[in-house]
Amino acid sequence: MNVILVAVIALGVLGLVLAAVLFLIAKKFAVEEDPRITQVAEVLPQANCGGCGFPGCSGFAEACVKAAGTGSLEGKLCPVGGQEVMEKVAGILGLTAEAGEQKVAVVRCNGTCANRPRTVQYDGVRSCRIAHNTAGGETGCFYGCLGCGDCVAACTFGAIHMNPETGLPEVDETKCTACGACAKACPRNIIELRPMGKKGRRMVVRCVNKEKGPVAKKACAAACIGCGKCVKTCEFEAITLENNLAYIDPAKCRLCRKCEEACPQGSIVAMNFPPRKPKAEVPPTPKAAEAPAAPQTEAAPQAEPVKIIIPTVETAPKASENQSV
Repeated sequence: MNVILVAVIALGVLGLVLAAVLFLIAKKFAVEEDPRITQVAEVLPQANCGGCGFPGCSGFAEACVKAAGTGSLEGKLCPVGGQEVMEKVAGILGLTAEAGEQKVAVVRCNGTCANRPRTVQYDGVRSCRIAHNTAGGETGCFYGCLGCGDCVAACTFGAIHMNPETGLPEVDETKCTACGACAKACPRNIIELRPMGKKGRRMVVRCVNKEKGPVAKKACAAACIGCGKCVKTCEFEAITLENNLAYIDPAKCRLCRKCEEACPQGSIVAMNFPPRKPKAEVPPTPKAAEAPAAPQTEAAPQAEPVKIIIPTVETAPKASENQSV
């Protein structure tokens, strides 16, 4: 009995000593967390989408608090919360929130079922990543959309869906938060985050095929053939041609739409623009008016020559000298 009691007391004392040691270590090596991190995290949407470039909302909150030491939140943006949330974050940190440029996901492929017919049938797992690494897709284009919907599964906001008629994903701009999850899920990088643009209008080259013109055109009727006509047409140097593929820089584009008219393939698409007004038909230029011919008047009937008869005056015969009076 005494042995058991001694053992219990010994273990109790040992536990107290170890607890005291752990307490002292915790005090010495404690890392104090800035209370503002918790305050910032509370105003974030807690979507944990990674669109801000940090691991979750807590990581973004910590990054914002660290950036407060520099006196600016430049480069920090919560795509889900937008400007409203960033203003709250700036208020907690005693800073001013700079207006960030709103972005939206854009599908850079126009390889519809009509433009890009199937050449094989894929019977494997319906995953774009698996199809890309194994079969390479069902069409002759090894750059375009695979149509399996990995981007749809990755979007947690229901902002993207597959169009059954075209076989391509479509983005609902009213729901898109530009978190970038769909772009990361696409193995062929056909989804790009681009600035929303004034009134939501954008000029986009909807093709990512880097093959040479004849090969690209054979694979897809709407493929960019790298002819460079759009580059020559643009007056603002907003279009570059690299690896047989044109690209429009949204920062330089002035939305003049001249490149759209110059593209022979229809690869350049004007998004959210009003329909063009039909061009008025210009009537053919009339030829120089010919002088009207003078009206023909009937010739006046020729008057008959007037005969002038001069009467002859007969002179009285002279009296004969032999006549007697």
